[in-house]
Order: sequence, then structure tokens, then C-alpha cells
Amino acid sequence: MLVLLAGIFVVHIATVIMLFVSTIANVWMVGSSNFGTISTGLWLLCNKTCMQLPVSSRDEASLKTVQAFMILSIIFSVVALILFIIQLFTLEKGKRFYMTGAVMLVCWMCILIAVSIYTARFTGTMVYSTNPHHGYCFILAWICFCFSFIIGILYLVLRKK
Repeated sequence: MLVLLAGIFVVHIATVIMLFVSTIANVWMVGSSNFGTISTGLWLLCNKTCMQLPVSSRDEASLKTVQAFMILSIIFSVVALILFIIQLFTLEKGKRFYMTGAVMLVCWMCILIAVSIYTARFTGTMVYSTNPHHGYCFILAWICFCFSFIIGILYLVLRKK
């Protein structure tokens, strides 16, 4: 049981780190241009230097929604990690980690909303580039989506022995 708890804890920490990286780094979409590789993220457009991400007024609300939900997912993931540590030492034997699982599933839902909106609105519409494709941050966000769902379900069914 201790090995299972340690494994879940390690995967949870990895998920938090990947969420930070995918939100902060500017490699959600990558494309090529005459000047080299161009990458865009949630915040900046980067070529050799980075500048403010040019977004049309039609897509501005969508981008801000994606930014907000990715930040919320980080917050909920960290809160779930803290709740897990607190519940690990305060719960009686045989009790389940309901609160931790619920918060982690809220994190999962935030990631789902953010990545789905980004996929629907910004895939393939990269400014100044040809042959756009998804970068590693987008892929990390989907991996975090899977991990957070698995961890949330495991927390709900896991009993403290």
C-alpha cells in the first residue's frame, strides 16, 4: 500500500510540473517561416525574440479562457496535492481520499476545457508560418489531462490502510 501511495504521489508531482511547463512555455503551436522556426503559446509569439501574441478580437476571449483554465488547473492540482498530504496524516484507517479525488477531477475538467477550446479555435491558424503543427506543450497538456483523470479516480477508490 505504501508503494501505491508513493507512486500516486510521484505521478501527481509530475503532473503538477508538466502543467506548469505546458502553461508557461510558448510551444503550443510550431511552424516554419522564412526567418526560421516560429512557436506560439498561450502568452507569446516567439521567433528569435518573443513578442505579444497577436490575436484577433474574435479569438481574444477564447485565448483568455484557455489561459484562465490552465491557471485554474495548476491551482487545483497543487491544492489536491496539499490535500493528499494533509489527509494522508489525518485520515483514519479505512477512510478514502474523497476530497483529494474531487479536487483532482475538477483539475481534470479545467484541463479538458482549456485544451478543447485551444484545439477548436487555434489549431492550424498560426500567424506568419507555414506547416503549423502542435508543440510539446500542447502534448504535455493532453498527458496531464490523462494523468489527472487517472489520479482523481485512484484517489476516490483508494483507501488508507
